[in-house]
Amino acid sequence: MPIRAEMKDAYPKEWPLISLTIRALAGFRCEWCGAVNGKPHPETSSKVVLMVAHLDHDPRHCGERANLAALCQRCHNRYDAPVRRAGIRSRHNERIGQADLLT
Repeated sequence: MPIRAEMKDAYPKEWPLISLTIRALAGFRCEWCGAVNGKPHPETSSKVVLMVAHLDHDPRHCGERANLAALCQRCHNRYDAPVRRAGIRSRHNERIGQADLLT
């Protein structure tokens, strides 16, 4: 998943190396479903793009291997969906509140 612009500063400068290391330790396979990076996903047939997920959803916490998982986009999206929906709702509510202040 792409890093949102407002979150870029939360990632350490070593993030590319950390991410590569976690994916390599996982054998460039999704740690949850076994899908292989660059190959068709066994269930969706889309090309697998392996990425590293923060299991606590906080990009500042990169020091603990147990907090990071190499996941295919399907597993990563499913894992992040509830938090992503809450963030979208929160940002939407902030915009509505700010619009109310302008009227």
